[in-house]
Amino acid sequence: SEGGGQLSGMFLNRSGSPIKLASVAVQGKELVFQLPVGTNKQPGAEFRATLDGGKLVGTTKAADRTINFIGVRPPKWPPSNANAKHAYGKPVDLFDGKSWEAFDTQPGTYPITWAIEDGILTNAPPTRNLVSKQKFTNFRLQAEYKLTTKSNSGIYLRGRYEMQVLDDYGAPPDRHSHMAIYGWTPPLVNASKPIGEWQTADIVIVGNRVTATLNGTKVHDNAEIQAITGGALDNDELAPGPILIQGDHTKVWFKRVTVTPIN
Repeated sequence: SEGGGQLSGMFLNRSGSPIKLASVAVQGKELVFQLPVGTNKQPGAEFRATLDGGKLVGTTKAADRTINFIGVRPPKWPPSNANAKHAYGKPVDLFDGKSWEAFDTQPGTYPITWAIEDGILTNAPPTRNLVSKQKFTNFRLQAEYKLTTKSNSGIYLRGRYEMQVLDDYGAPPDRHSHMAIYGWTPPLVNASKPIGEWQTADIVIVGNRVTATLNGTKVHDNAEIQAITGGALDNDELAPGPILIQGDHTKVWFKRVTVTPIN
């Protein structure tokens, strides 16, 4: 963005949160930006790119490697309203207390340690994340889950936008809080319950807009999704995507995950 004659920007690596760039400048035909020193284990890495056919094509150095990258513009979303009166289709139970065969496990280095115990889906971290076989565009997601001390999980909408799941009862809300659009938008209020109690999330996503309630309290009101979350499965934002349940951080229990498509 540009303001007061100065350029500024945010950077999102493959994982983690977006960070403010240390510097952004246009030098001749190149866009040059630099990370803060020590960010993402890099000593103030510099990125240089030029426009080529509407894309940013450039390089950056990491230790003794040169990494090539290509940047594309974010999508142009149609006007969307998560609060509108929607026509819903047939609900899809990704987990109903009996089976989680509706999930594929995301390939990775961790073993698969998800299991059903007394009708509850739980993990023994670190384990792979769970990714639904089904893909969805606009929908309502309802989930019931339970946390323990320092639990840290997440529900990725379309496999790209994480709604944070976190033990943060009583803490002031920020962009990493329970039910934050992770790294980008904090919840309106902290509506978390104490650990050990069942929590209920009700999320509606339409286009790039999200309305969500946590434990009956509205925490997002047609909030705009600014960009993908670190750890997203892809960046093809206008395409349908799966539901991803994060299991590689800490232990969590899910009693229900239901997705109802919007027609």
